[in-house]
Amino acid sequence: MHAKNFRHVKNRAYTRKDYARGFPPPKIVKFTMGDTKADFEIEGRLLATERVQIRHCALEAARVATNRVLMDKLVNDYLMVVHPYPHIILRENKMIFGAHADRLQQGMRRSFGTAVGTAAKVEVGQTIITVKVKASAIETAKESLKRGSAKLPIACKIVISKIQASPAQVEEAQPETETT
Repeated sequence: MHAKNFRHVKNRAYTRKDYARGFPPPKIVKFTMGDTKADFEIEGRLLATERVQIRHCALEAARVATNRVLMDKLVNDYLMVVHPYPHIILRENKMIFGAHADRLQQGMRRSFGTAVGTAAKVEVGQTIITVKVKASAIETAKESLKRGSAKLPIACKIVISKIQASPAQVEEAQPETETT
């Protein structure tokens, strides 16, 4: 089985888990890593450049590669989020070719296929991974997202931006003045 067979989006998403018996669960262990309570100044996003399906094992490999760079250089001073959830069930009608295989295959008879994995549908410009870091760690965020994009089946774009302060944080930073 090749991953390129499932990369392109052809039909509607197949998510009817009532009919697919025994599909494998997604390999992604965690979707959010790092310090969820800290305030960060810089946000790096990994954006998709084409419409594609990404298999759950590719998402997990990208998560591990991105997280490894962040853990090595920043320990726990970051926040990383994997956005797409692999809910599309991938099926395969296994065909055996070669010597003595003529007795095993049925051709297109009962060709519904067995579930072999799951995938996430990603649109153009959709965020795949978000990394939030302090202002001093911009290069680390870029490097980690570059390593993660190498594990995905498409070319990705890395966008770095400043995080806007929320109105509550702005009010806390400004001292109150009394008027008479």
